Parts: sequence; C-alpha cells; structure tokens
Amino acid sequence: MTEIIYKELSYEIVGVLFEVFNDLGYGHKESYYEKAVARGFDYRSIKYRRQVPFKLNFKGKEIGRYYLDFLIDGKIVLEIKRGNYFGKKNIEQVFNYLKVTNLKLAILANFTPNGIKFIRIVNSDKFMSQPEEYKLTISKKILYR
Repeated sequence: MTEIIYKELSYEIVGVLFEVFNDLGYGHKESYYEKAVARGFDYRSIKYRRQVPFKLNFKGKEIGRYYLDFLIDGKIVLEIKRGNYFGKKNIEQVFNYLKVTNLKLAILANFTPNGIKFIRIVNSDKFMSQPEEYKLTISKKILYR
C-alpha cells in the first residue's frame, strides 16, 4: 500500500495557495504572494517559518546559503514561483533544498494566469531509505531527482 507523505498538511497548504490565488489573481510579485500565503497560514494556525536560511558547507566551511520561502511545521518546504511552467532550474533548486535540509517533501507552487499549479517533490535519497509503507505515489507519477 502506498501512502502520501504528510497528506493532510499538504492539502492544507494547497488550500491556502488556492485561496490566495482566488483573492489576488495573477500578475503580482512573488514576494506579495509569499506575504499573502503567510497570512493564510496564520489564519489556519499552520506553523511555518519564512525565508529560512540553511547553510551549504564544504569540508566544514560555509560556502553559501539557501533561503527557503517557507518551512512548514518543520516538515515541508514550500517554494513559490510565478509563471506557467515548472522550470528545470526551479525543480533542481527545490531538490537541493531537500538535500540540504534532509527533509522528505517539498511543494513547488506556480501562480499562473489560469490558477495554481503545484507539484510535490520527494527527497529520493530520504525516500528510498524509508520502509515500504512510507513510499508514495507522487502527483503526475514523477519522482524528481
């Protein structure tokens, strides 16, 4: 049996994204969508942190930092973008966030002229090390690496 990781929390997050789009529509800066999503999380009492820094180290020395748009309940990374397509660069960015945080799941959400598009991205290294009951079916049956 397959199980979706953090199913209920994921639905809550996506619900907030749709509420924001329904209220604001398309065409705003990503930072405005981020602020609106934060208010939606506050309204629903969803625990989150915004613009969370994570260090990237090489041989014990910091060589850079990633800033997550959202870290939700210490479990899910949410990255917000604007546009019609999930670019390879954005998918790779989110997968790198999962690797550096050692988390299982991220949601990449695009605000498009026609609504919200989102994909769930699984940390395949973390995913593959989990027992069978934690393995899941990903939307569009894609496991991004």
